[in-house]
Amino acid sequence: MTTSTVIHPLDWPQGWPRAAWGSRVDGRGRFQRQTTRERAWSFPAALDALIDELRRLGADQIVITTNVPVNRNGTRIEGRRPPDDPGVAVYFMLGGERRVMARDPFDRTEENLRTLTLAVAAMRALETHGGDYMSRQAFAGFTALPPPKTWRDVLGVPAGATEDEINYAFRYLSKSAHPDVDGGSHARMAELSAARDAALKELKANA
Repeated sequence: MTTSTVIHPLDWPQGWPRAAWGSRVDGRGRFQRQTTRERAWSFPAALDALIDELRRLGADQIVITTNVPVNRNGTRIEGRRPPDDPGVAVYFMLGGERRVMARDPFDRTEENLRTLTLAVAAMRALETHGGDYMSRQAFAGFTALPPPKTWRDVLGVPAGATEDEINYAFRYLSKSAHPDVDGGSHARMAELSAARDAALKELKANA
């Protein structure tokens, strides 16, 4: 059974470009040639349409993220002002791979949901008329990247680590990461140094 979840806030995927500030447009005119229902596309209707299209594609574990405040059941909290950032990112499983699609060129979240729905519909058409191979190739660029590591991940220290613990972890890991030893590299050493610097900076800011 396909599962779907709507959450807040927006979780924009790593590496995806954002619309330039002030460049977003009113997308309602773009869809005026569609039906009356689509011209007045609401947030719940736009969500349902995207989820339905993803299910038809064969997607599972669908997670739609936006800056629209929602209740625990994923319904919009009424009375809240539209978010300043109307972007939408949807994560899902397809063909055993974690995929992501994101859009933010329009100034309303509903329209960004709508354009994602149309994109998924186009992908379904490609699968129908172009075959499984073409569909897989088209989705190759939508693989979700893992989230970037935090300094805690790099150094292997828990939240609340002290300065001494951070420096100890850095010195210990440097023994095997240094480019002069087998298995070490400049990239790994740079990663450790950046993590230590970020950790000490955060400690100082929270002191």
